[in-house]
Amino acid sequence: MSGHDHDHGVSAAAGHRRPLALVLAISGTILVVEIIGAVVSGSLALLADAGHMLTDVAGLTLALIAAVLADRPATPKRTWGYRRAEILAAAAQAAVLLAVGVYVLVEAVRRLVAPPEVSSGAMVVFGAIGLAGNALSILLLSRIQRGNLNTRAALLEVVNDALGSVAVLIAAGLIAWTGWTRADAIASLIIGALILPRTWKLLRETVDVLMEATPKSVDIESIRSHIMATEHIHEVHDLHVSSVASDLPVLTAHVVVDESCFHDGHLPKLLDHLQQCLAGHFDVEHSTFQFEPTGHADHEHPAHA
Repeated sequence: MSGHDHDHGVSAAAGHRRPLALVLAISGTILVVEIIGAVVSGSLALLADAGHMLTDVAGLTLALIAAVLADRPATPKRTWGYRRAEILAAAAQAAVLLAVGVYVLVEAVRRLVAPPEVSSGAMVVFGAIGLAGNALSILLLSRIQRGNLNTRAALLEVVNDALGSVAVLIAAGLIAWTGWTRADAIASLIIGALILPRTWKLLRETVDVLMEATPKSVDIESIRSHIMATEHIHEVHDLHVSSVASDLPVLTAHVVVDESCFHDGHLPKLLDHLQQCLAGHFDVEHSTFQFEPTGHADHEHPAHA
């Protein structure tokens, strides 16, 4: 027995799409510019910063994907619409970013041992372009980040990338003033160290959603206790909480209630109470309950959760 119609939520407000799209365009441009700069200057730090920028492009892309796809209606073949496309895209991008991060670290170690020639002048030019673009993105996102988790996360990503651009400029300065070309490799190690933890976290979170793991923000035993504390309820089994998308947790449960609830019209009130409790206390707004009389257990599958 399920409750009322539910809003499946949106990942980014419609009014935020234009600023996010602008920041994505800026980040994508910086990504291309830094790749060109890495080729021209021979700087691994610039290439690493381009990889770091790729994390921002991925995050911004996912925010826009979530905002657009969340508005697409469900169909008989896709009853959740295209909400999970966000997760599939995140998993694919995390795999690419992981490969980039590992390459940067391995190449940085190689360059520490045998540093190649690096053009510090080109590093300064392209690093400054990256920093200027990041500064503009920070300005745009800081105006819309309040009250929206996706835009706040995007702002943090761009701030992190600005730090990567600063590392490139510092390395370029050291090479120009001292001729110490290993500064490029050290900056690359720092930027690679920024990429990998964020990438691993993204990959782990996407795998959790695809495996229908219980969301980390949900305490399933606390939910069970709240349900069991409700009058007329004797048992809860087959309790499952998973996520359809990053911001859409869903819950299903079989709830054993008094036999009288099926005859005195109490079930609708009981359903309202449980769903209000979940939405208010646990931020789970989409829940489905199957109410069962006490004698129904004999007909259930023996494996209950």
